[in-house]
Amino acid sequence: MSQFTRCSTSKYKFGAHISTAGGISKSVTNAFNIGCNAFAMFLKSPRKWVSPSYSQEEIDLFKKNCKELGYNPLTDILPHGQYFINLANPEPEKAEKSYDSFLDDLRRCEQLGIGLYNFHPGSSLKADHDTQLKQLASYINKAHTETGFVKIVLENMAGTGTLVGSDLSDLGKVIEMVEDKSRVGVCIDTCHTFAAGYDIGTREAFDEFWKNFDDIIGFKYLSAVHLNDSKAPLAANRDLHEKLGEGFLGLEVFKLVANAEFLRGIPIILETPQPEDEGYGNEIKLLEWLENYSEEKDMQEFDTKSESLHTNGTKSRNEQLAKFDKKTATKTAKKGTKRSSTSKTDIANQLRPKKARTKKE
Repeated sequence: MSQFTRCSTSKYKFGAHISTAGGISKSVTNAFNIGCNAFAMFLKSPRKWVSPSYSQEEIDLFKKNCKELGYNPLTDILPHGQYFINLANPEPEKAEKSYDSFLDDLRRCEQLGIGLYNFHPGSSLKADHDTQLKQLASYINKAHTETGFVKIVLENMAGTGTLVGSDLSDLGKVIEMVEDKSRVGVCIDTCHTFAAGYDIGTREAFDEFWKNFDDIIGFKYLSAVHLNDSKAPLAANRDLHEKLGEGFLGLEVFKLVANAEFLRGIPIILETPQPEDEGYGNEIKLLEWLENYSEEKDMQEFDTKSESLHTNGTKSRNEQLAKFDKKTATKTAKKGTKRSSTSKTDIANQLRPKKARTKKE
């Protein structure tokens, strides 16, 4: 029997990206065994363009497991698309190959009764960025006509330049061009957000980011969250996930997430670098503890947990900070200017753990 019991009182759908080894139906039992209230998985191998179809027996077992273990496939499961799908690719042959895999994923969702599908929106590469955003939207429109009900969920990204979704306005533009807006949404990844330059590390910054999100995209399109700390510092443009509290974001951010009422009812999925599923189980329990956090009773315990996790990630953060410093220095040297002391101070502040604060503070 699992040491993790699924929480029936949490107002949040905390979960994790789950292995499907042994069949897609195994993802359901694997999620249940670590206490997930929602979960994600790959629908097929993320390393191959083409994978075998599901057997009817496996489809039926998946649905049976969902029913018996209390997961609604329409709302509680967020499959992740293959990383090499790029619907914004300016090369027609490659874009079509991506679309074929994309459509196959959507049809697999509908075979399983799954209502959400999350994917990385791709890159415009060397082509005109706005033109490729139109192409991406046109593929989403086409996919809607070839499927029945699954909602396509665009994820924000960590990079800059040609990568679609590093700027929230990219996602807003794509959604504007989607004809059936009831079948499109957005997944916000906390690591990607921070790496792209959106600071969410304090209450003020966190609130400001979500205000910007609402202004640019709209809360009605928020369909899921990927929950990760960041190995790299703010605006490093590196997609490097870290365990909760061990990266540059720190535990404070995840306390804010676990008490944000607007995040209730949508999948909140861990993608942290856990060697075993039990690690996700422990992080889910941590999030559930943060959901019930009391300033009067839990501040000291929060600070202790925060300090401990921060210490665990020291080596990794220092390594990434050195790389970031070197990259920044090189860029600055090319511009013929010196880095400001303010910049160094800002980075140093990121290395300090964020402690709980009272309302007075």
